[in-house]
Amino acid sequence: MVRQPLTAEQIAAGRRLGVALRAARGGRSLVEVALAAGISPETLRKIEAGRLPAPAFGTVVCLSQALGIPLSDLAEAWRADMPARQAS
Repeated sequence: MVRQPLTAEQIAAGRRLGVALRAARGGRSLVEVALAAGISPETLRKIEAGRLPAPAFGTVVCLSQALGIPLSDLAEAWRADMPARQAS
C-alpha cells in the first residue's frame, strides 16, 4: 500500500495541532509530557513544530490524556479551517 502525500490542508492542520499541544503543555516540560504520554521527547518536539503533521491516533489520545485535555479539543484544532466534507 502506497501512502499518499499529505495535502496542504493536512499539513496546516498538523501545525494547528502542534500549536494546540504546545499551548496545553503550558509550563510543563516537553520531556515530562512526552514521558507521561509514552512517546519520545523528539516525537513530541516534531509534532509541536509541525514536522510530524499526521501523528498516529493513539499518540494523540495519549497526549490528550497526559495533558488532561479532551480529545475533542484536539480534534477541533485539527479541523479548524478545513473545508467541509460531503457525506458519502
